[in-house]
Formats: sequence, structure tokens, C-alpha cells
Amino acid sequence: MPRIAVLDKHKCQPKRCSLECHRYCPGVRIGDETIVIDERTGKPIISETLCSGCGICVHKCPFHAITIVNLPQELEGRCIHRYGTNGFALYELAIPREGAVTGLVGQNGVGKTTALNILFGKLKPNLGKDAPASPDELNDFFKGSELQGYFKRLDELRLSFKPQPIEQIPTIVRGSVSELLERVDERGVKDELVQKLGLQDVMDREIKNLSGGELQRLAIAAASARDADVYFFDEPSSHLDVYQRLNAANVIRSLAELGRAVLVVEHDLAVLDYMCDYVHIIYGIPGAYGVISNPRSVRVGINTYLEGYLREENVRFRDESIHFEVKPSFRSISFTKIAFNYPQLIKRFSGFELSADPGSIFKGEVVGVIGQNATGKTTFIKMLAGEVEPDSGKIDLNLALSYKPQYLRMNFEGSALEWLRSQVGEFNQAFELEIVEPLEIKPLLDREVSTLSGGEMQRLAIAACLGRRADLYLLDEPSAYLDVEQRLYIAKLMRRVIEGREATAFVVDHDLLFIDSISDRLIFFGGKPGVRGRAFSPTEMRQGMNMFLREVGVTFRRDPQTGRPRANKPGSRLDREQKEKGEFFYVG
Repeated sequence: MPRIAVLDKHKCQPKRCSLECHRYCPGVRIGDETIVIDERTGKPIISETLCSGCGICVHKCPFHAITIVNLPQELEGRCIHRYGTNGFALYELAIPREGAVTGLVGQNGVGKTTALNILFGKLKPNLGKDAPASPDELNDFFKGSELQGYFKRLDELRLSFKPQPIEQIPTIVRGSVSELLERVDERGVKDELVQKLGLQDVMDREIKNLSGGELQRLAIAAASARDADVYFFDEPSSHLDVYQRLNAANVIRSLAELGRAVLVVEHDLAVLDYMCDYVHIIYGIPGAYGVISNPRSVRVGINTYLEGYLREENVRFRDESIHFEVKPSFRSISFTKIAFNYPQLIKRFSGFELSADPGSIFKGEVVGVIGQNATGKTTFIKMLAGEVEPDSGKIDLNLALSYKPQYLRMNFEGSALEWLRSQVGEFNQAFELEIVEPLEIKPLLDREVSTLSGGEMQRLAIAACLGRRADLYLLDEPSAYLDVEQRLYIAKLMRRVIEGREATAFVVDHDLLFIDSISDRLIFFGGKPGVRGRAFSPTEMRQGMNMFLREVGVTFRRDPQTGRPRANKPGSRLDREQKEKGEFFYVG
């Protein structure tokens, strides 16, 4: 049975520990060099050949920096790439298919971006060795598979890549949006892409002045404008609202319809389902190893991922299956105690006006907030939080508030533990059991805040928000940077916390599956983005989703196996039937 030992070099802090991994290792105690200390870095080097897999070093490490994993026998010799001794290992690889969109779905940190970088040619696979593999070694490794021909032709293929960290684009590319699209428009489709992705209003704007959503749409347009054989899109829906996500999905699908191969990494399951033909599931232990499964049709692949069990490979990678609750209408839910009422609210900015209809909010309920970007959702939340004063209408809630903003700016010098204590005070047992452990915050506490990834900072911010005792919780885009499992688990956790405390929560988000999982009622924001917005009064789920999706022009149905919402293909029989009935979203 192959065994790998992985050391997280960010977590390992030999100057702050007593090298417990070395001191307590049974192999070291009998004289073997199972663990040796690197003289240069002071960090341990674990011999996977000598390691017995006892796990003592894993449990003794005070910073949770060591992972020892016994892998299935079938994976022996199937390592595609490894980041050095005791580094992350990726097994197997996704297959680009001409005329199809192939998706990759899995947790953060299990190798999705690594797989894209290898297929793009940015990262040379080393097949688990110290040096990059030669063309002959790759040819032998992939012999008899579709990837053998792919790597043979890699130097000849025309490739286009949309990266994940779009915030870095302004530091790399200068000039205006129009100038960039002119330079990359190899297919002569600039005007068409600008129209489909809604970039008309920013064509003369400097790239450095774009918002996150505008940068994302520009990156998708730039990648799609190139004349390529294979297109790669790493998390294309981040920062986009539902309307923009579906438009981007249509653009990506149109590339496959030209006979090109497309690979996509995406965490929004509704969008992934909408645009893909096939799905590879990636499972493993984040930061330690990842395994890419065989391709499946998109419906079967996503349902298999939610089930957590690969039948063909006989691998269970999650203890419990994920199912979506089909909620009844609001009238049958026993919310009886009103937490607060708010009046008609109006807020005006230069060139924009938000009007919010009055509403009543009940104790113990979670209210989802949905709508297009730039229609006033964040402004509405800030008015409730007291950060923005309305021009008309008065908010006097007299409630204890806890607010997680949309953009996380943690300009904090110190550890995550110090930051969290500055937000919630000293930890008590209830906070640790109810919030810290379920959100897997403990491994982050010794890390410097400045070293945390977007997903880690998001979980930390959610922990801080829920860690405060409050009557009203306001969370703006809590699913951003989180993977599918984290989103759905956090939805359950938040519901449990809100119901248990008889508090109330408003949650703004663009992931329909997340909103569907967490919400009891909805507030729909309509209007013209950037010009005017209207927040309708809270309504039951079915009505709210129908209002929103009617505006977007997309219908959803329920998957009979998992209960998850699935977008109907435009113009399909179900799409036409639901639109005729006025049922854009089936709740029951």
C-alpha cells in the first residue's frame, strides 16, 4: 500500500515547538532515520519508506502541520506531480475533450488549479520525481490513453487560460478595457463578447479602476477572444451575480460548440451543471494529496460528488451524503415572533437611487437577499447595520448586531488567534464547539493573518460574525472563495446557530444552491444596475425565486435524486413548459 507523508511548510514552525515529531517517532527511537531535521530550515524531513504510518507525529505536532496517508494500491505509480519531498501530490489527470466543456469539482486545496496548470503547460509534471518528466517518460506514462496524444501535441496546441486570481490582472496588464480586447481579439468576436458579458459601460475605463466583477468578465472575454484549441477557465463565476454567471456560462459553452475543448474549475454547482458536458471529481485531503476520478456525465458526476461515493472506484471520500431540503411555503413554517419591522427606505447616491419596501422579520429565520450586482443589496445591509444613513425612513432596531462585510480587509499584524480574540473576546467552550471546530478554524489560529488565503479569511470572518452574541446577523457574500462542501456545511451551521439563539439573519449571496439551502424567505432586488434598485418586501421562497429568475430569464427544476436545483437548458422542453406556467423555480 503506497504511503505519503506531507508537511505543510506554512504551518510548520520549528522555532516555536520542541520538534515533537522527531522526539516521539518510534522509528527515530530505535535508530532509524525515519525523521531527520533539515539543517538549513530546521524543519523535519519524513522518510515515506521507513515511516510505519503509526500517526504519532501527526497527533504530537502542535501546529497540525503533518499528514500521513495510506493510499489505495491502485494509485501506486500514478502520481502526476509532486511539489518536492513531503509536498502535495496529485494523482491522475483530467481529459480535455473536443466539442465539450469538462468541469472539475472538489474541495479547495486538492489540486484543481495544479491540474489546469499542467494541462496548460505552465507546470511541467514530474511524475512524483525530483525533476520534470521528459517527453518520452510522459509518453510511456500515458500510453494508451487520450492524454498520450494530448501531451505529444502540447507544444503545437493553441491554448487560452483565464486564471483564478483576477485581482492580479491590473498589475500585469496596462491600458483600457477596449485596448486589451483589441490586442487579444484573434477570432474577431470582441463586439459580440462585450455585448454578451455586459462590458459596454467600461470599454473606455482603465483596467486598474475596474471592480472585481468587471475584472472577472473582462478576463473571460479576453480568454474567449483568443483563437485556441483548448480553453481553461479557473473559477469564472467569482464576483459575478447569477445573471452574469449564466451569461458567462453561455459564452464558455459557445466555445465548445465551435468544436474546441474547454476545461473549467467551478464551485457553483448550478453554474457547473448549466455549462458542462462532463465532470471530473477531485477528492483527497486538502494540502496533502488529490486524486482526479474518471469523467462522468455532468448530472451523474455532480450527484456522485454530493453522494460522496465513487462506485466504480469503490472509494468513499465523504462520511455523509449531501441532500437538499425541499422547503414548504413560508405560511406553513411556524415563525410567529416578530423580531423587528422596518419602514420604506430610500437612499440616493450620485446617479443611483435605492428604494426598499417595508418588511417584517421573524425570530429564528434566515432571510436570503438576491438580485443583480449594483442594485443596492450591500447598501441595504449597511443601512440595517447602521453604517449608511437612509435619506428617507428611519431604522431604529435597538438590537445587538453582528456584521460580516462583503470585502474582507484584514489589515492586521498578528496571528489569526489574536485577530479573532479582538473580535469576539476570550473563547469559551460553547464558541469552540459551536463555531471554531465545525469551521475548522483551529489549524489557522497560529498562522499570521497576512498569510491566509481568501477561503481561510472568509471562514475566519464568518467565525467572528457568528461568535458574537447578537439579535441580528448580517452576512454579505459569505460563500465567496469557499468550495462546494464548505458552502453547504456553513449553510447548515448558520441555520443551526440562528435557530438555536432565536436570532435573525440576512444573507446576501449569488450562489443559488447556497441561498436555497440557507433561506426561509427571500428579499428580491430588481431595477436597473448602477441606476436604480428596488428591494421588494420579504416573500416566501417560491415567489421570491420566481420573481428573480423571471427577470434573469432562466428556469430551474429539482434533481429527483438529490433535490438540488438544476438550471434548464434554454429552449428545452422543460424550460418552455415552466415559462408557460410562470414557474421558474420549483420548491415543492
